[in-house]
This record gives sequence, structure tokens and C-alpha cells, in this order.
Amino acid sequence: MYFTRINVGRPSANEPVVRSGVPQNIGHDPEYLNKAPKYFPLIGWIVGGFSALIFLVFSRFISSDIGILASIIAGILLTGAFHEDGFADVCDGFGGGWTKEKILLIMKDSRVGAFGVIGLIIILAGKFLLLRELPSFTPELNGPSRLIFYNYRYFIGAVIAAHSLSRLMPVIAMQWAENVTDPEHSKSKPVTSRRLSIGELILAILLGTLPLAFFPWSFWLVIIPVGYVTFEMVRYFKKWIGGYTGDCLGAIQQVTELTVYLGWVIVWRYT
Repeated sequence: MYFTRINVGRPSANEPVVRSGVPQNIGHDPEYLNKAPKYFPLIGWIVGGFSALIFLVFSRFISSDIGILASIIAGILLTGAFHEDGFADVCDGFGGGWTKEKILLIMKDSRVGAFGVIGLIIILAGKFLLLRELPSFTPELNGPSRLIFYNYRYFIGAVIAAHSLSRLMPVIAMQWAENVTDPEHSKSKPVTSRRLSIGELILAILLGTLPLAFFPWSFWLVIIPVGYVTFEMVRYFKKWIGGYTGDCLGAIQQVTELTVYLGWVIVWRYT
């Protein structure tokens, strides 16, 4: 599939209209980007659902460990490692820079450094180990039923909730911090700089928290650590660079996804 770049301004009569990252046969308007953030949690439903489905297939025919690994890989491939790349850039930038200018410069570098590699190993290993803690079937069953979706419903819920909630948190962060990226060199600033209206924010919150509605009330408690982690990360970013960048939002998504898994396991065991 062929993709082309954005032309700024009105094209001439002999110049074709091209768009960034959008197939030429699909209608596109730059205004659509301004409406995108409220749907970020819905993307989490899609990515989480696909990842859970891959887990069910591989766990059915191979093993649950391979299923968990395959589900993580599936999520990465589906999103093009978009958030993982941002998390690695944040690890490199804040790990190797001591001034705002240096941090932003390092994060612009397309190469991944030692801090980024170590951070990715930790975050991916954490996801695998936490998901591995979830039992293979629900505790009220004496044994697994024939309905695989029912057997693994808590695992499926954890994955979908983690992806939707973790994509809601960057939207929340965008509402009370400033994007400090240079607009001339940012591909994401048109999307990540716009504050939502009250109605749009409510829609995003509903989409982000809806997966929890299918489980006991105790699982709603995961929102508390997820919100706190988001608050602390944004405060840290504001302290060092005065706000956030697209990479910072990717880092928030990755860390809060891990936080949901941790909270889910704790609630599972102790309530």
C-alpha cells in the first residue's frame, strides 16, 4: 500500500493532493485528527481484544505461556510498536539528559540507547510475568468448562481493560499539561495538543472504563493506582521539560498498562 506525505497549503493545479499515512483511496480531512483522542480507549478495545484472541488460540494448541507471549507480540505488531517506541525514547531521554534541551534532543534521535533497551526488557518482562499469574480458569469452577471464553474471562478482561484504561490516561494527561514538542518537527502534535470538550472527555472516560463493568466491583480499584501513576509521571515530565511530548504519552500508556495488570492480579488474589 502506497503512502505519501502532507503538502502544506493549497496544491497547484498540476500537483496531486497527498496525505500523511492515509491510503490515497480513502477520504481524509485534517480535522479528523482533532476528533481522534476521544476514541483512543476504543482503540484499546480493538488491540486488547485481538491480543486476547491470539492468546486463546495459542494456549489452546500449544501452552498458556506461549499464548501470553504471542498475545504481547500481536499487540506490538498491530500497533507498530508505537507506544513501546515512545517509552524507549523517554527512557533514553530522561536517563541520559540533564536539561530540557538535552532530553528533547535525545528523544528525537531515532536510535535506541542502553536506557531504552533496558526499559523495554523490563516493561515486556513485567507484562509477561504478571499475566502469567492469572489462573487459567475462574475460581468458582471446579474445572474448566467447554466454553474457552468463559474459562479465561478474567484474563481476557485484564487484557482489554489494560489496553483501554492505559489509552485513556494519555488523554487525561493532555487535559492538564502542555505539549512542549516543536510544532515544526512533530508528527503527533496536531493530535496530542488538543484539549477535549466536557462531552468528549466523558465519552473517552466511558470507553476507557467500560471493560470493568463486566467484572466484580473490586476490579474497579485498579483505577486508583493507574490514576496515581499517571499523575506522578505527568508531574515528573512537567518538572524536567515543562510538559509532555508524544513519546511521554506513549510511556504513560506502557507504564499504566503494566499497572493495570499488577492491580488486576492483586485484586484477584486478595478480594
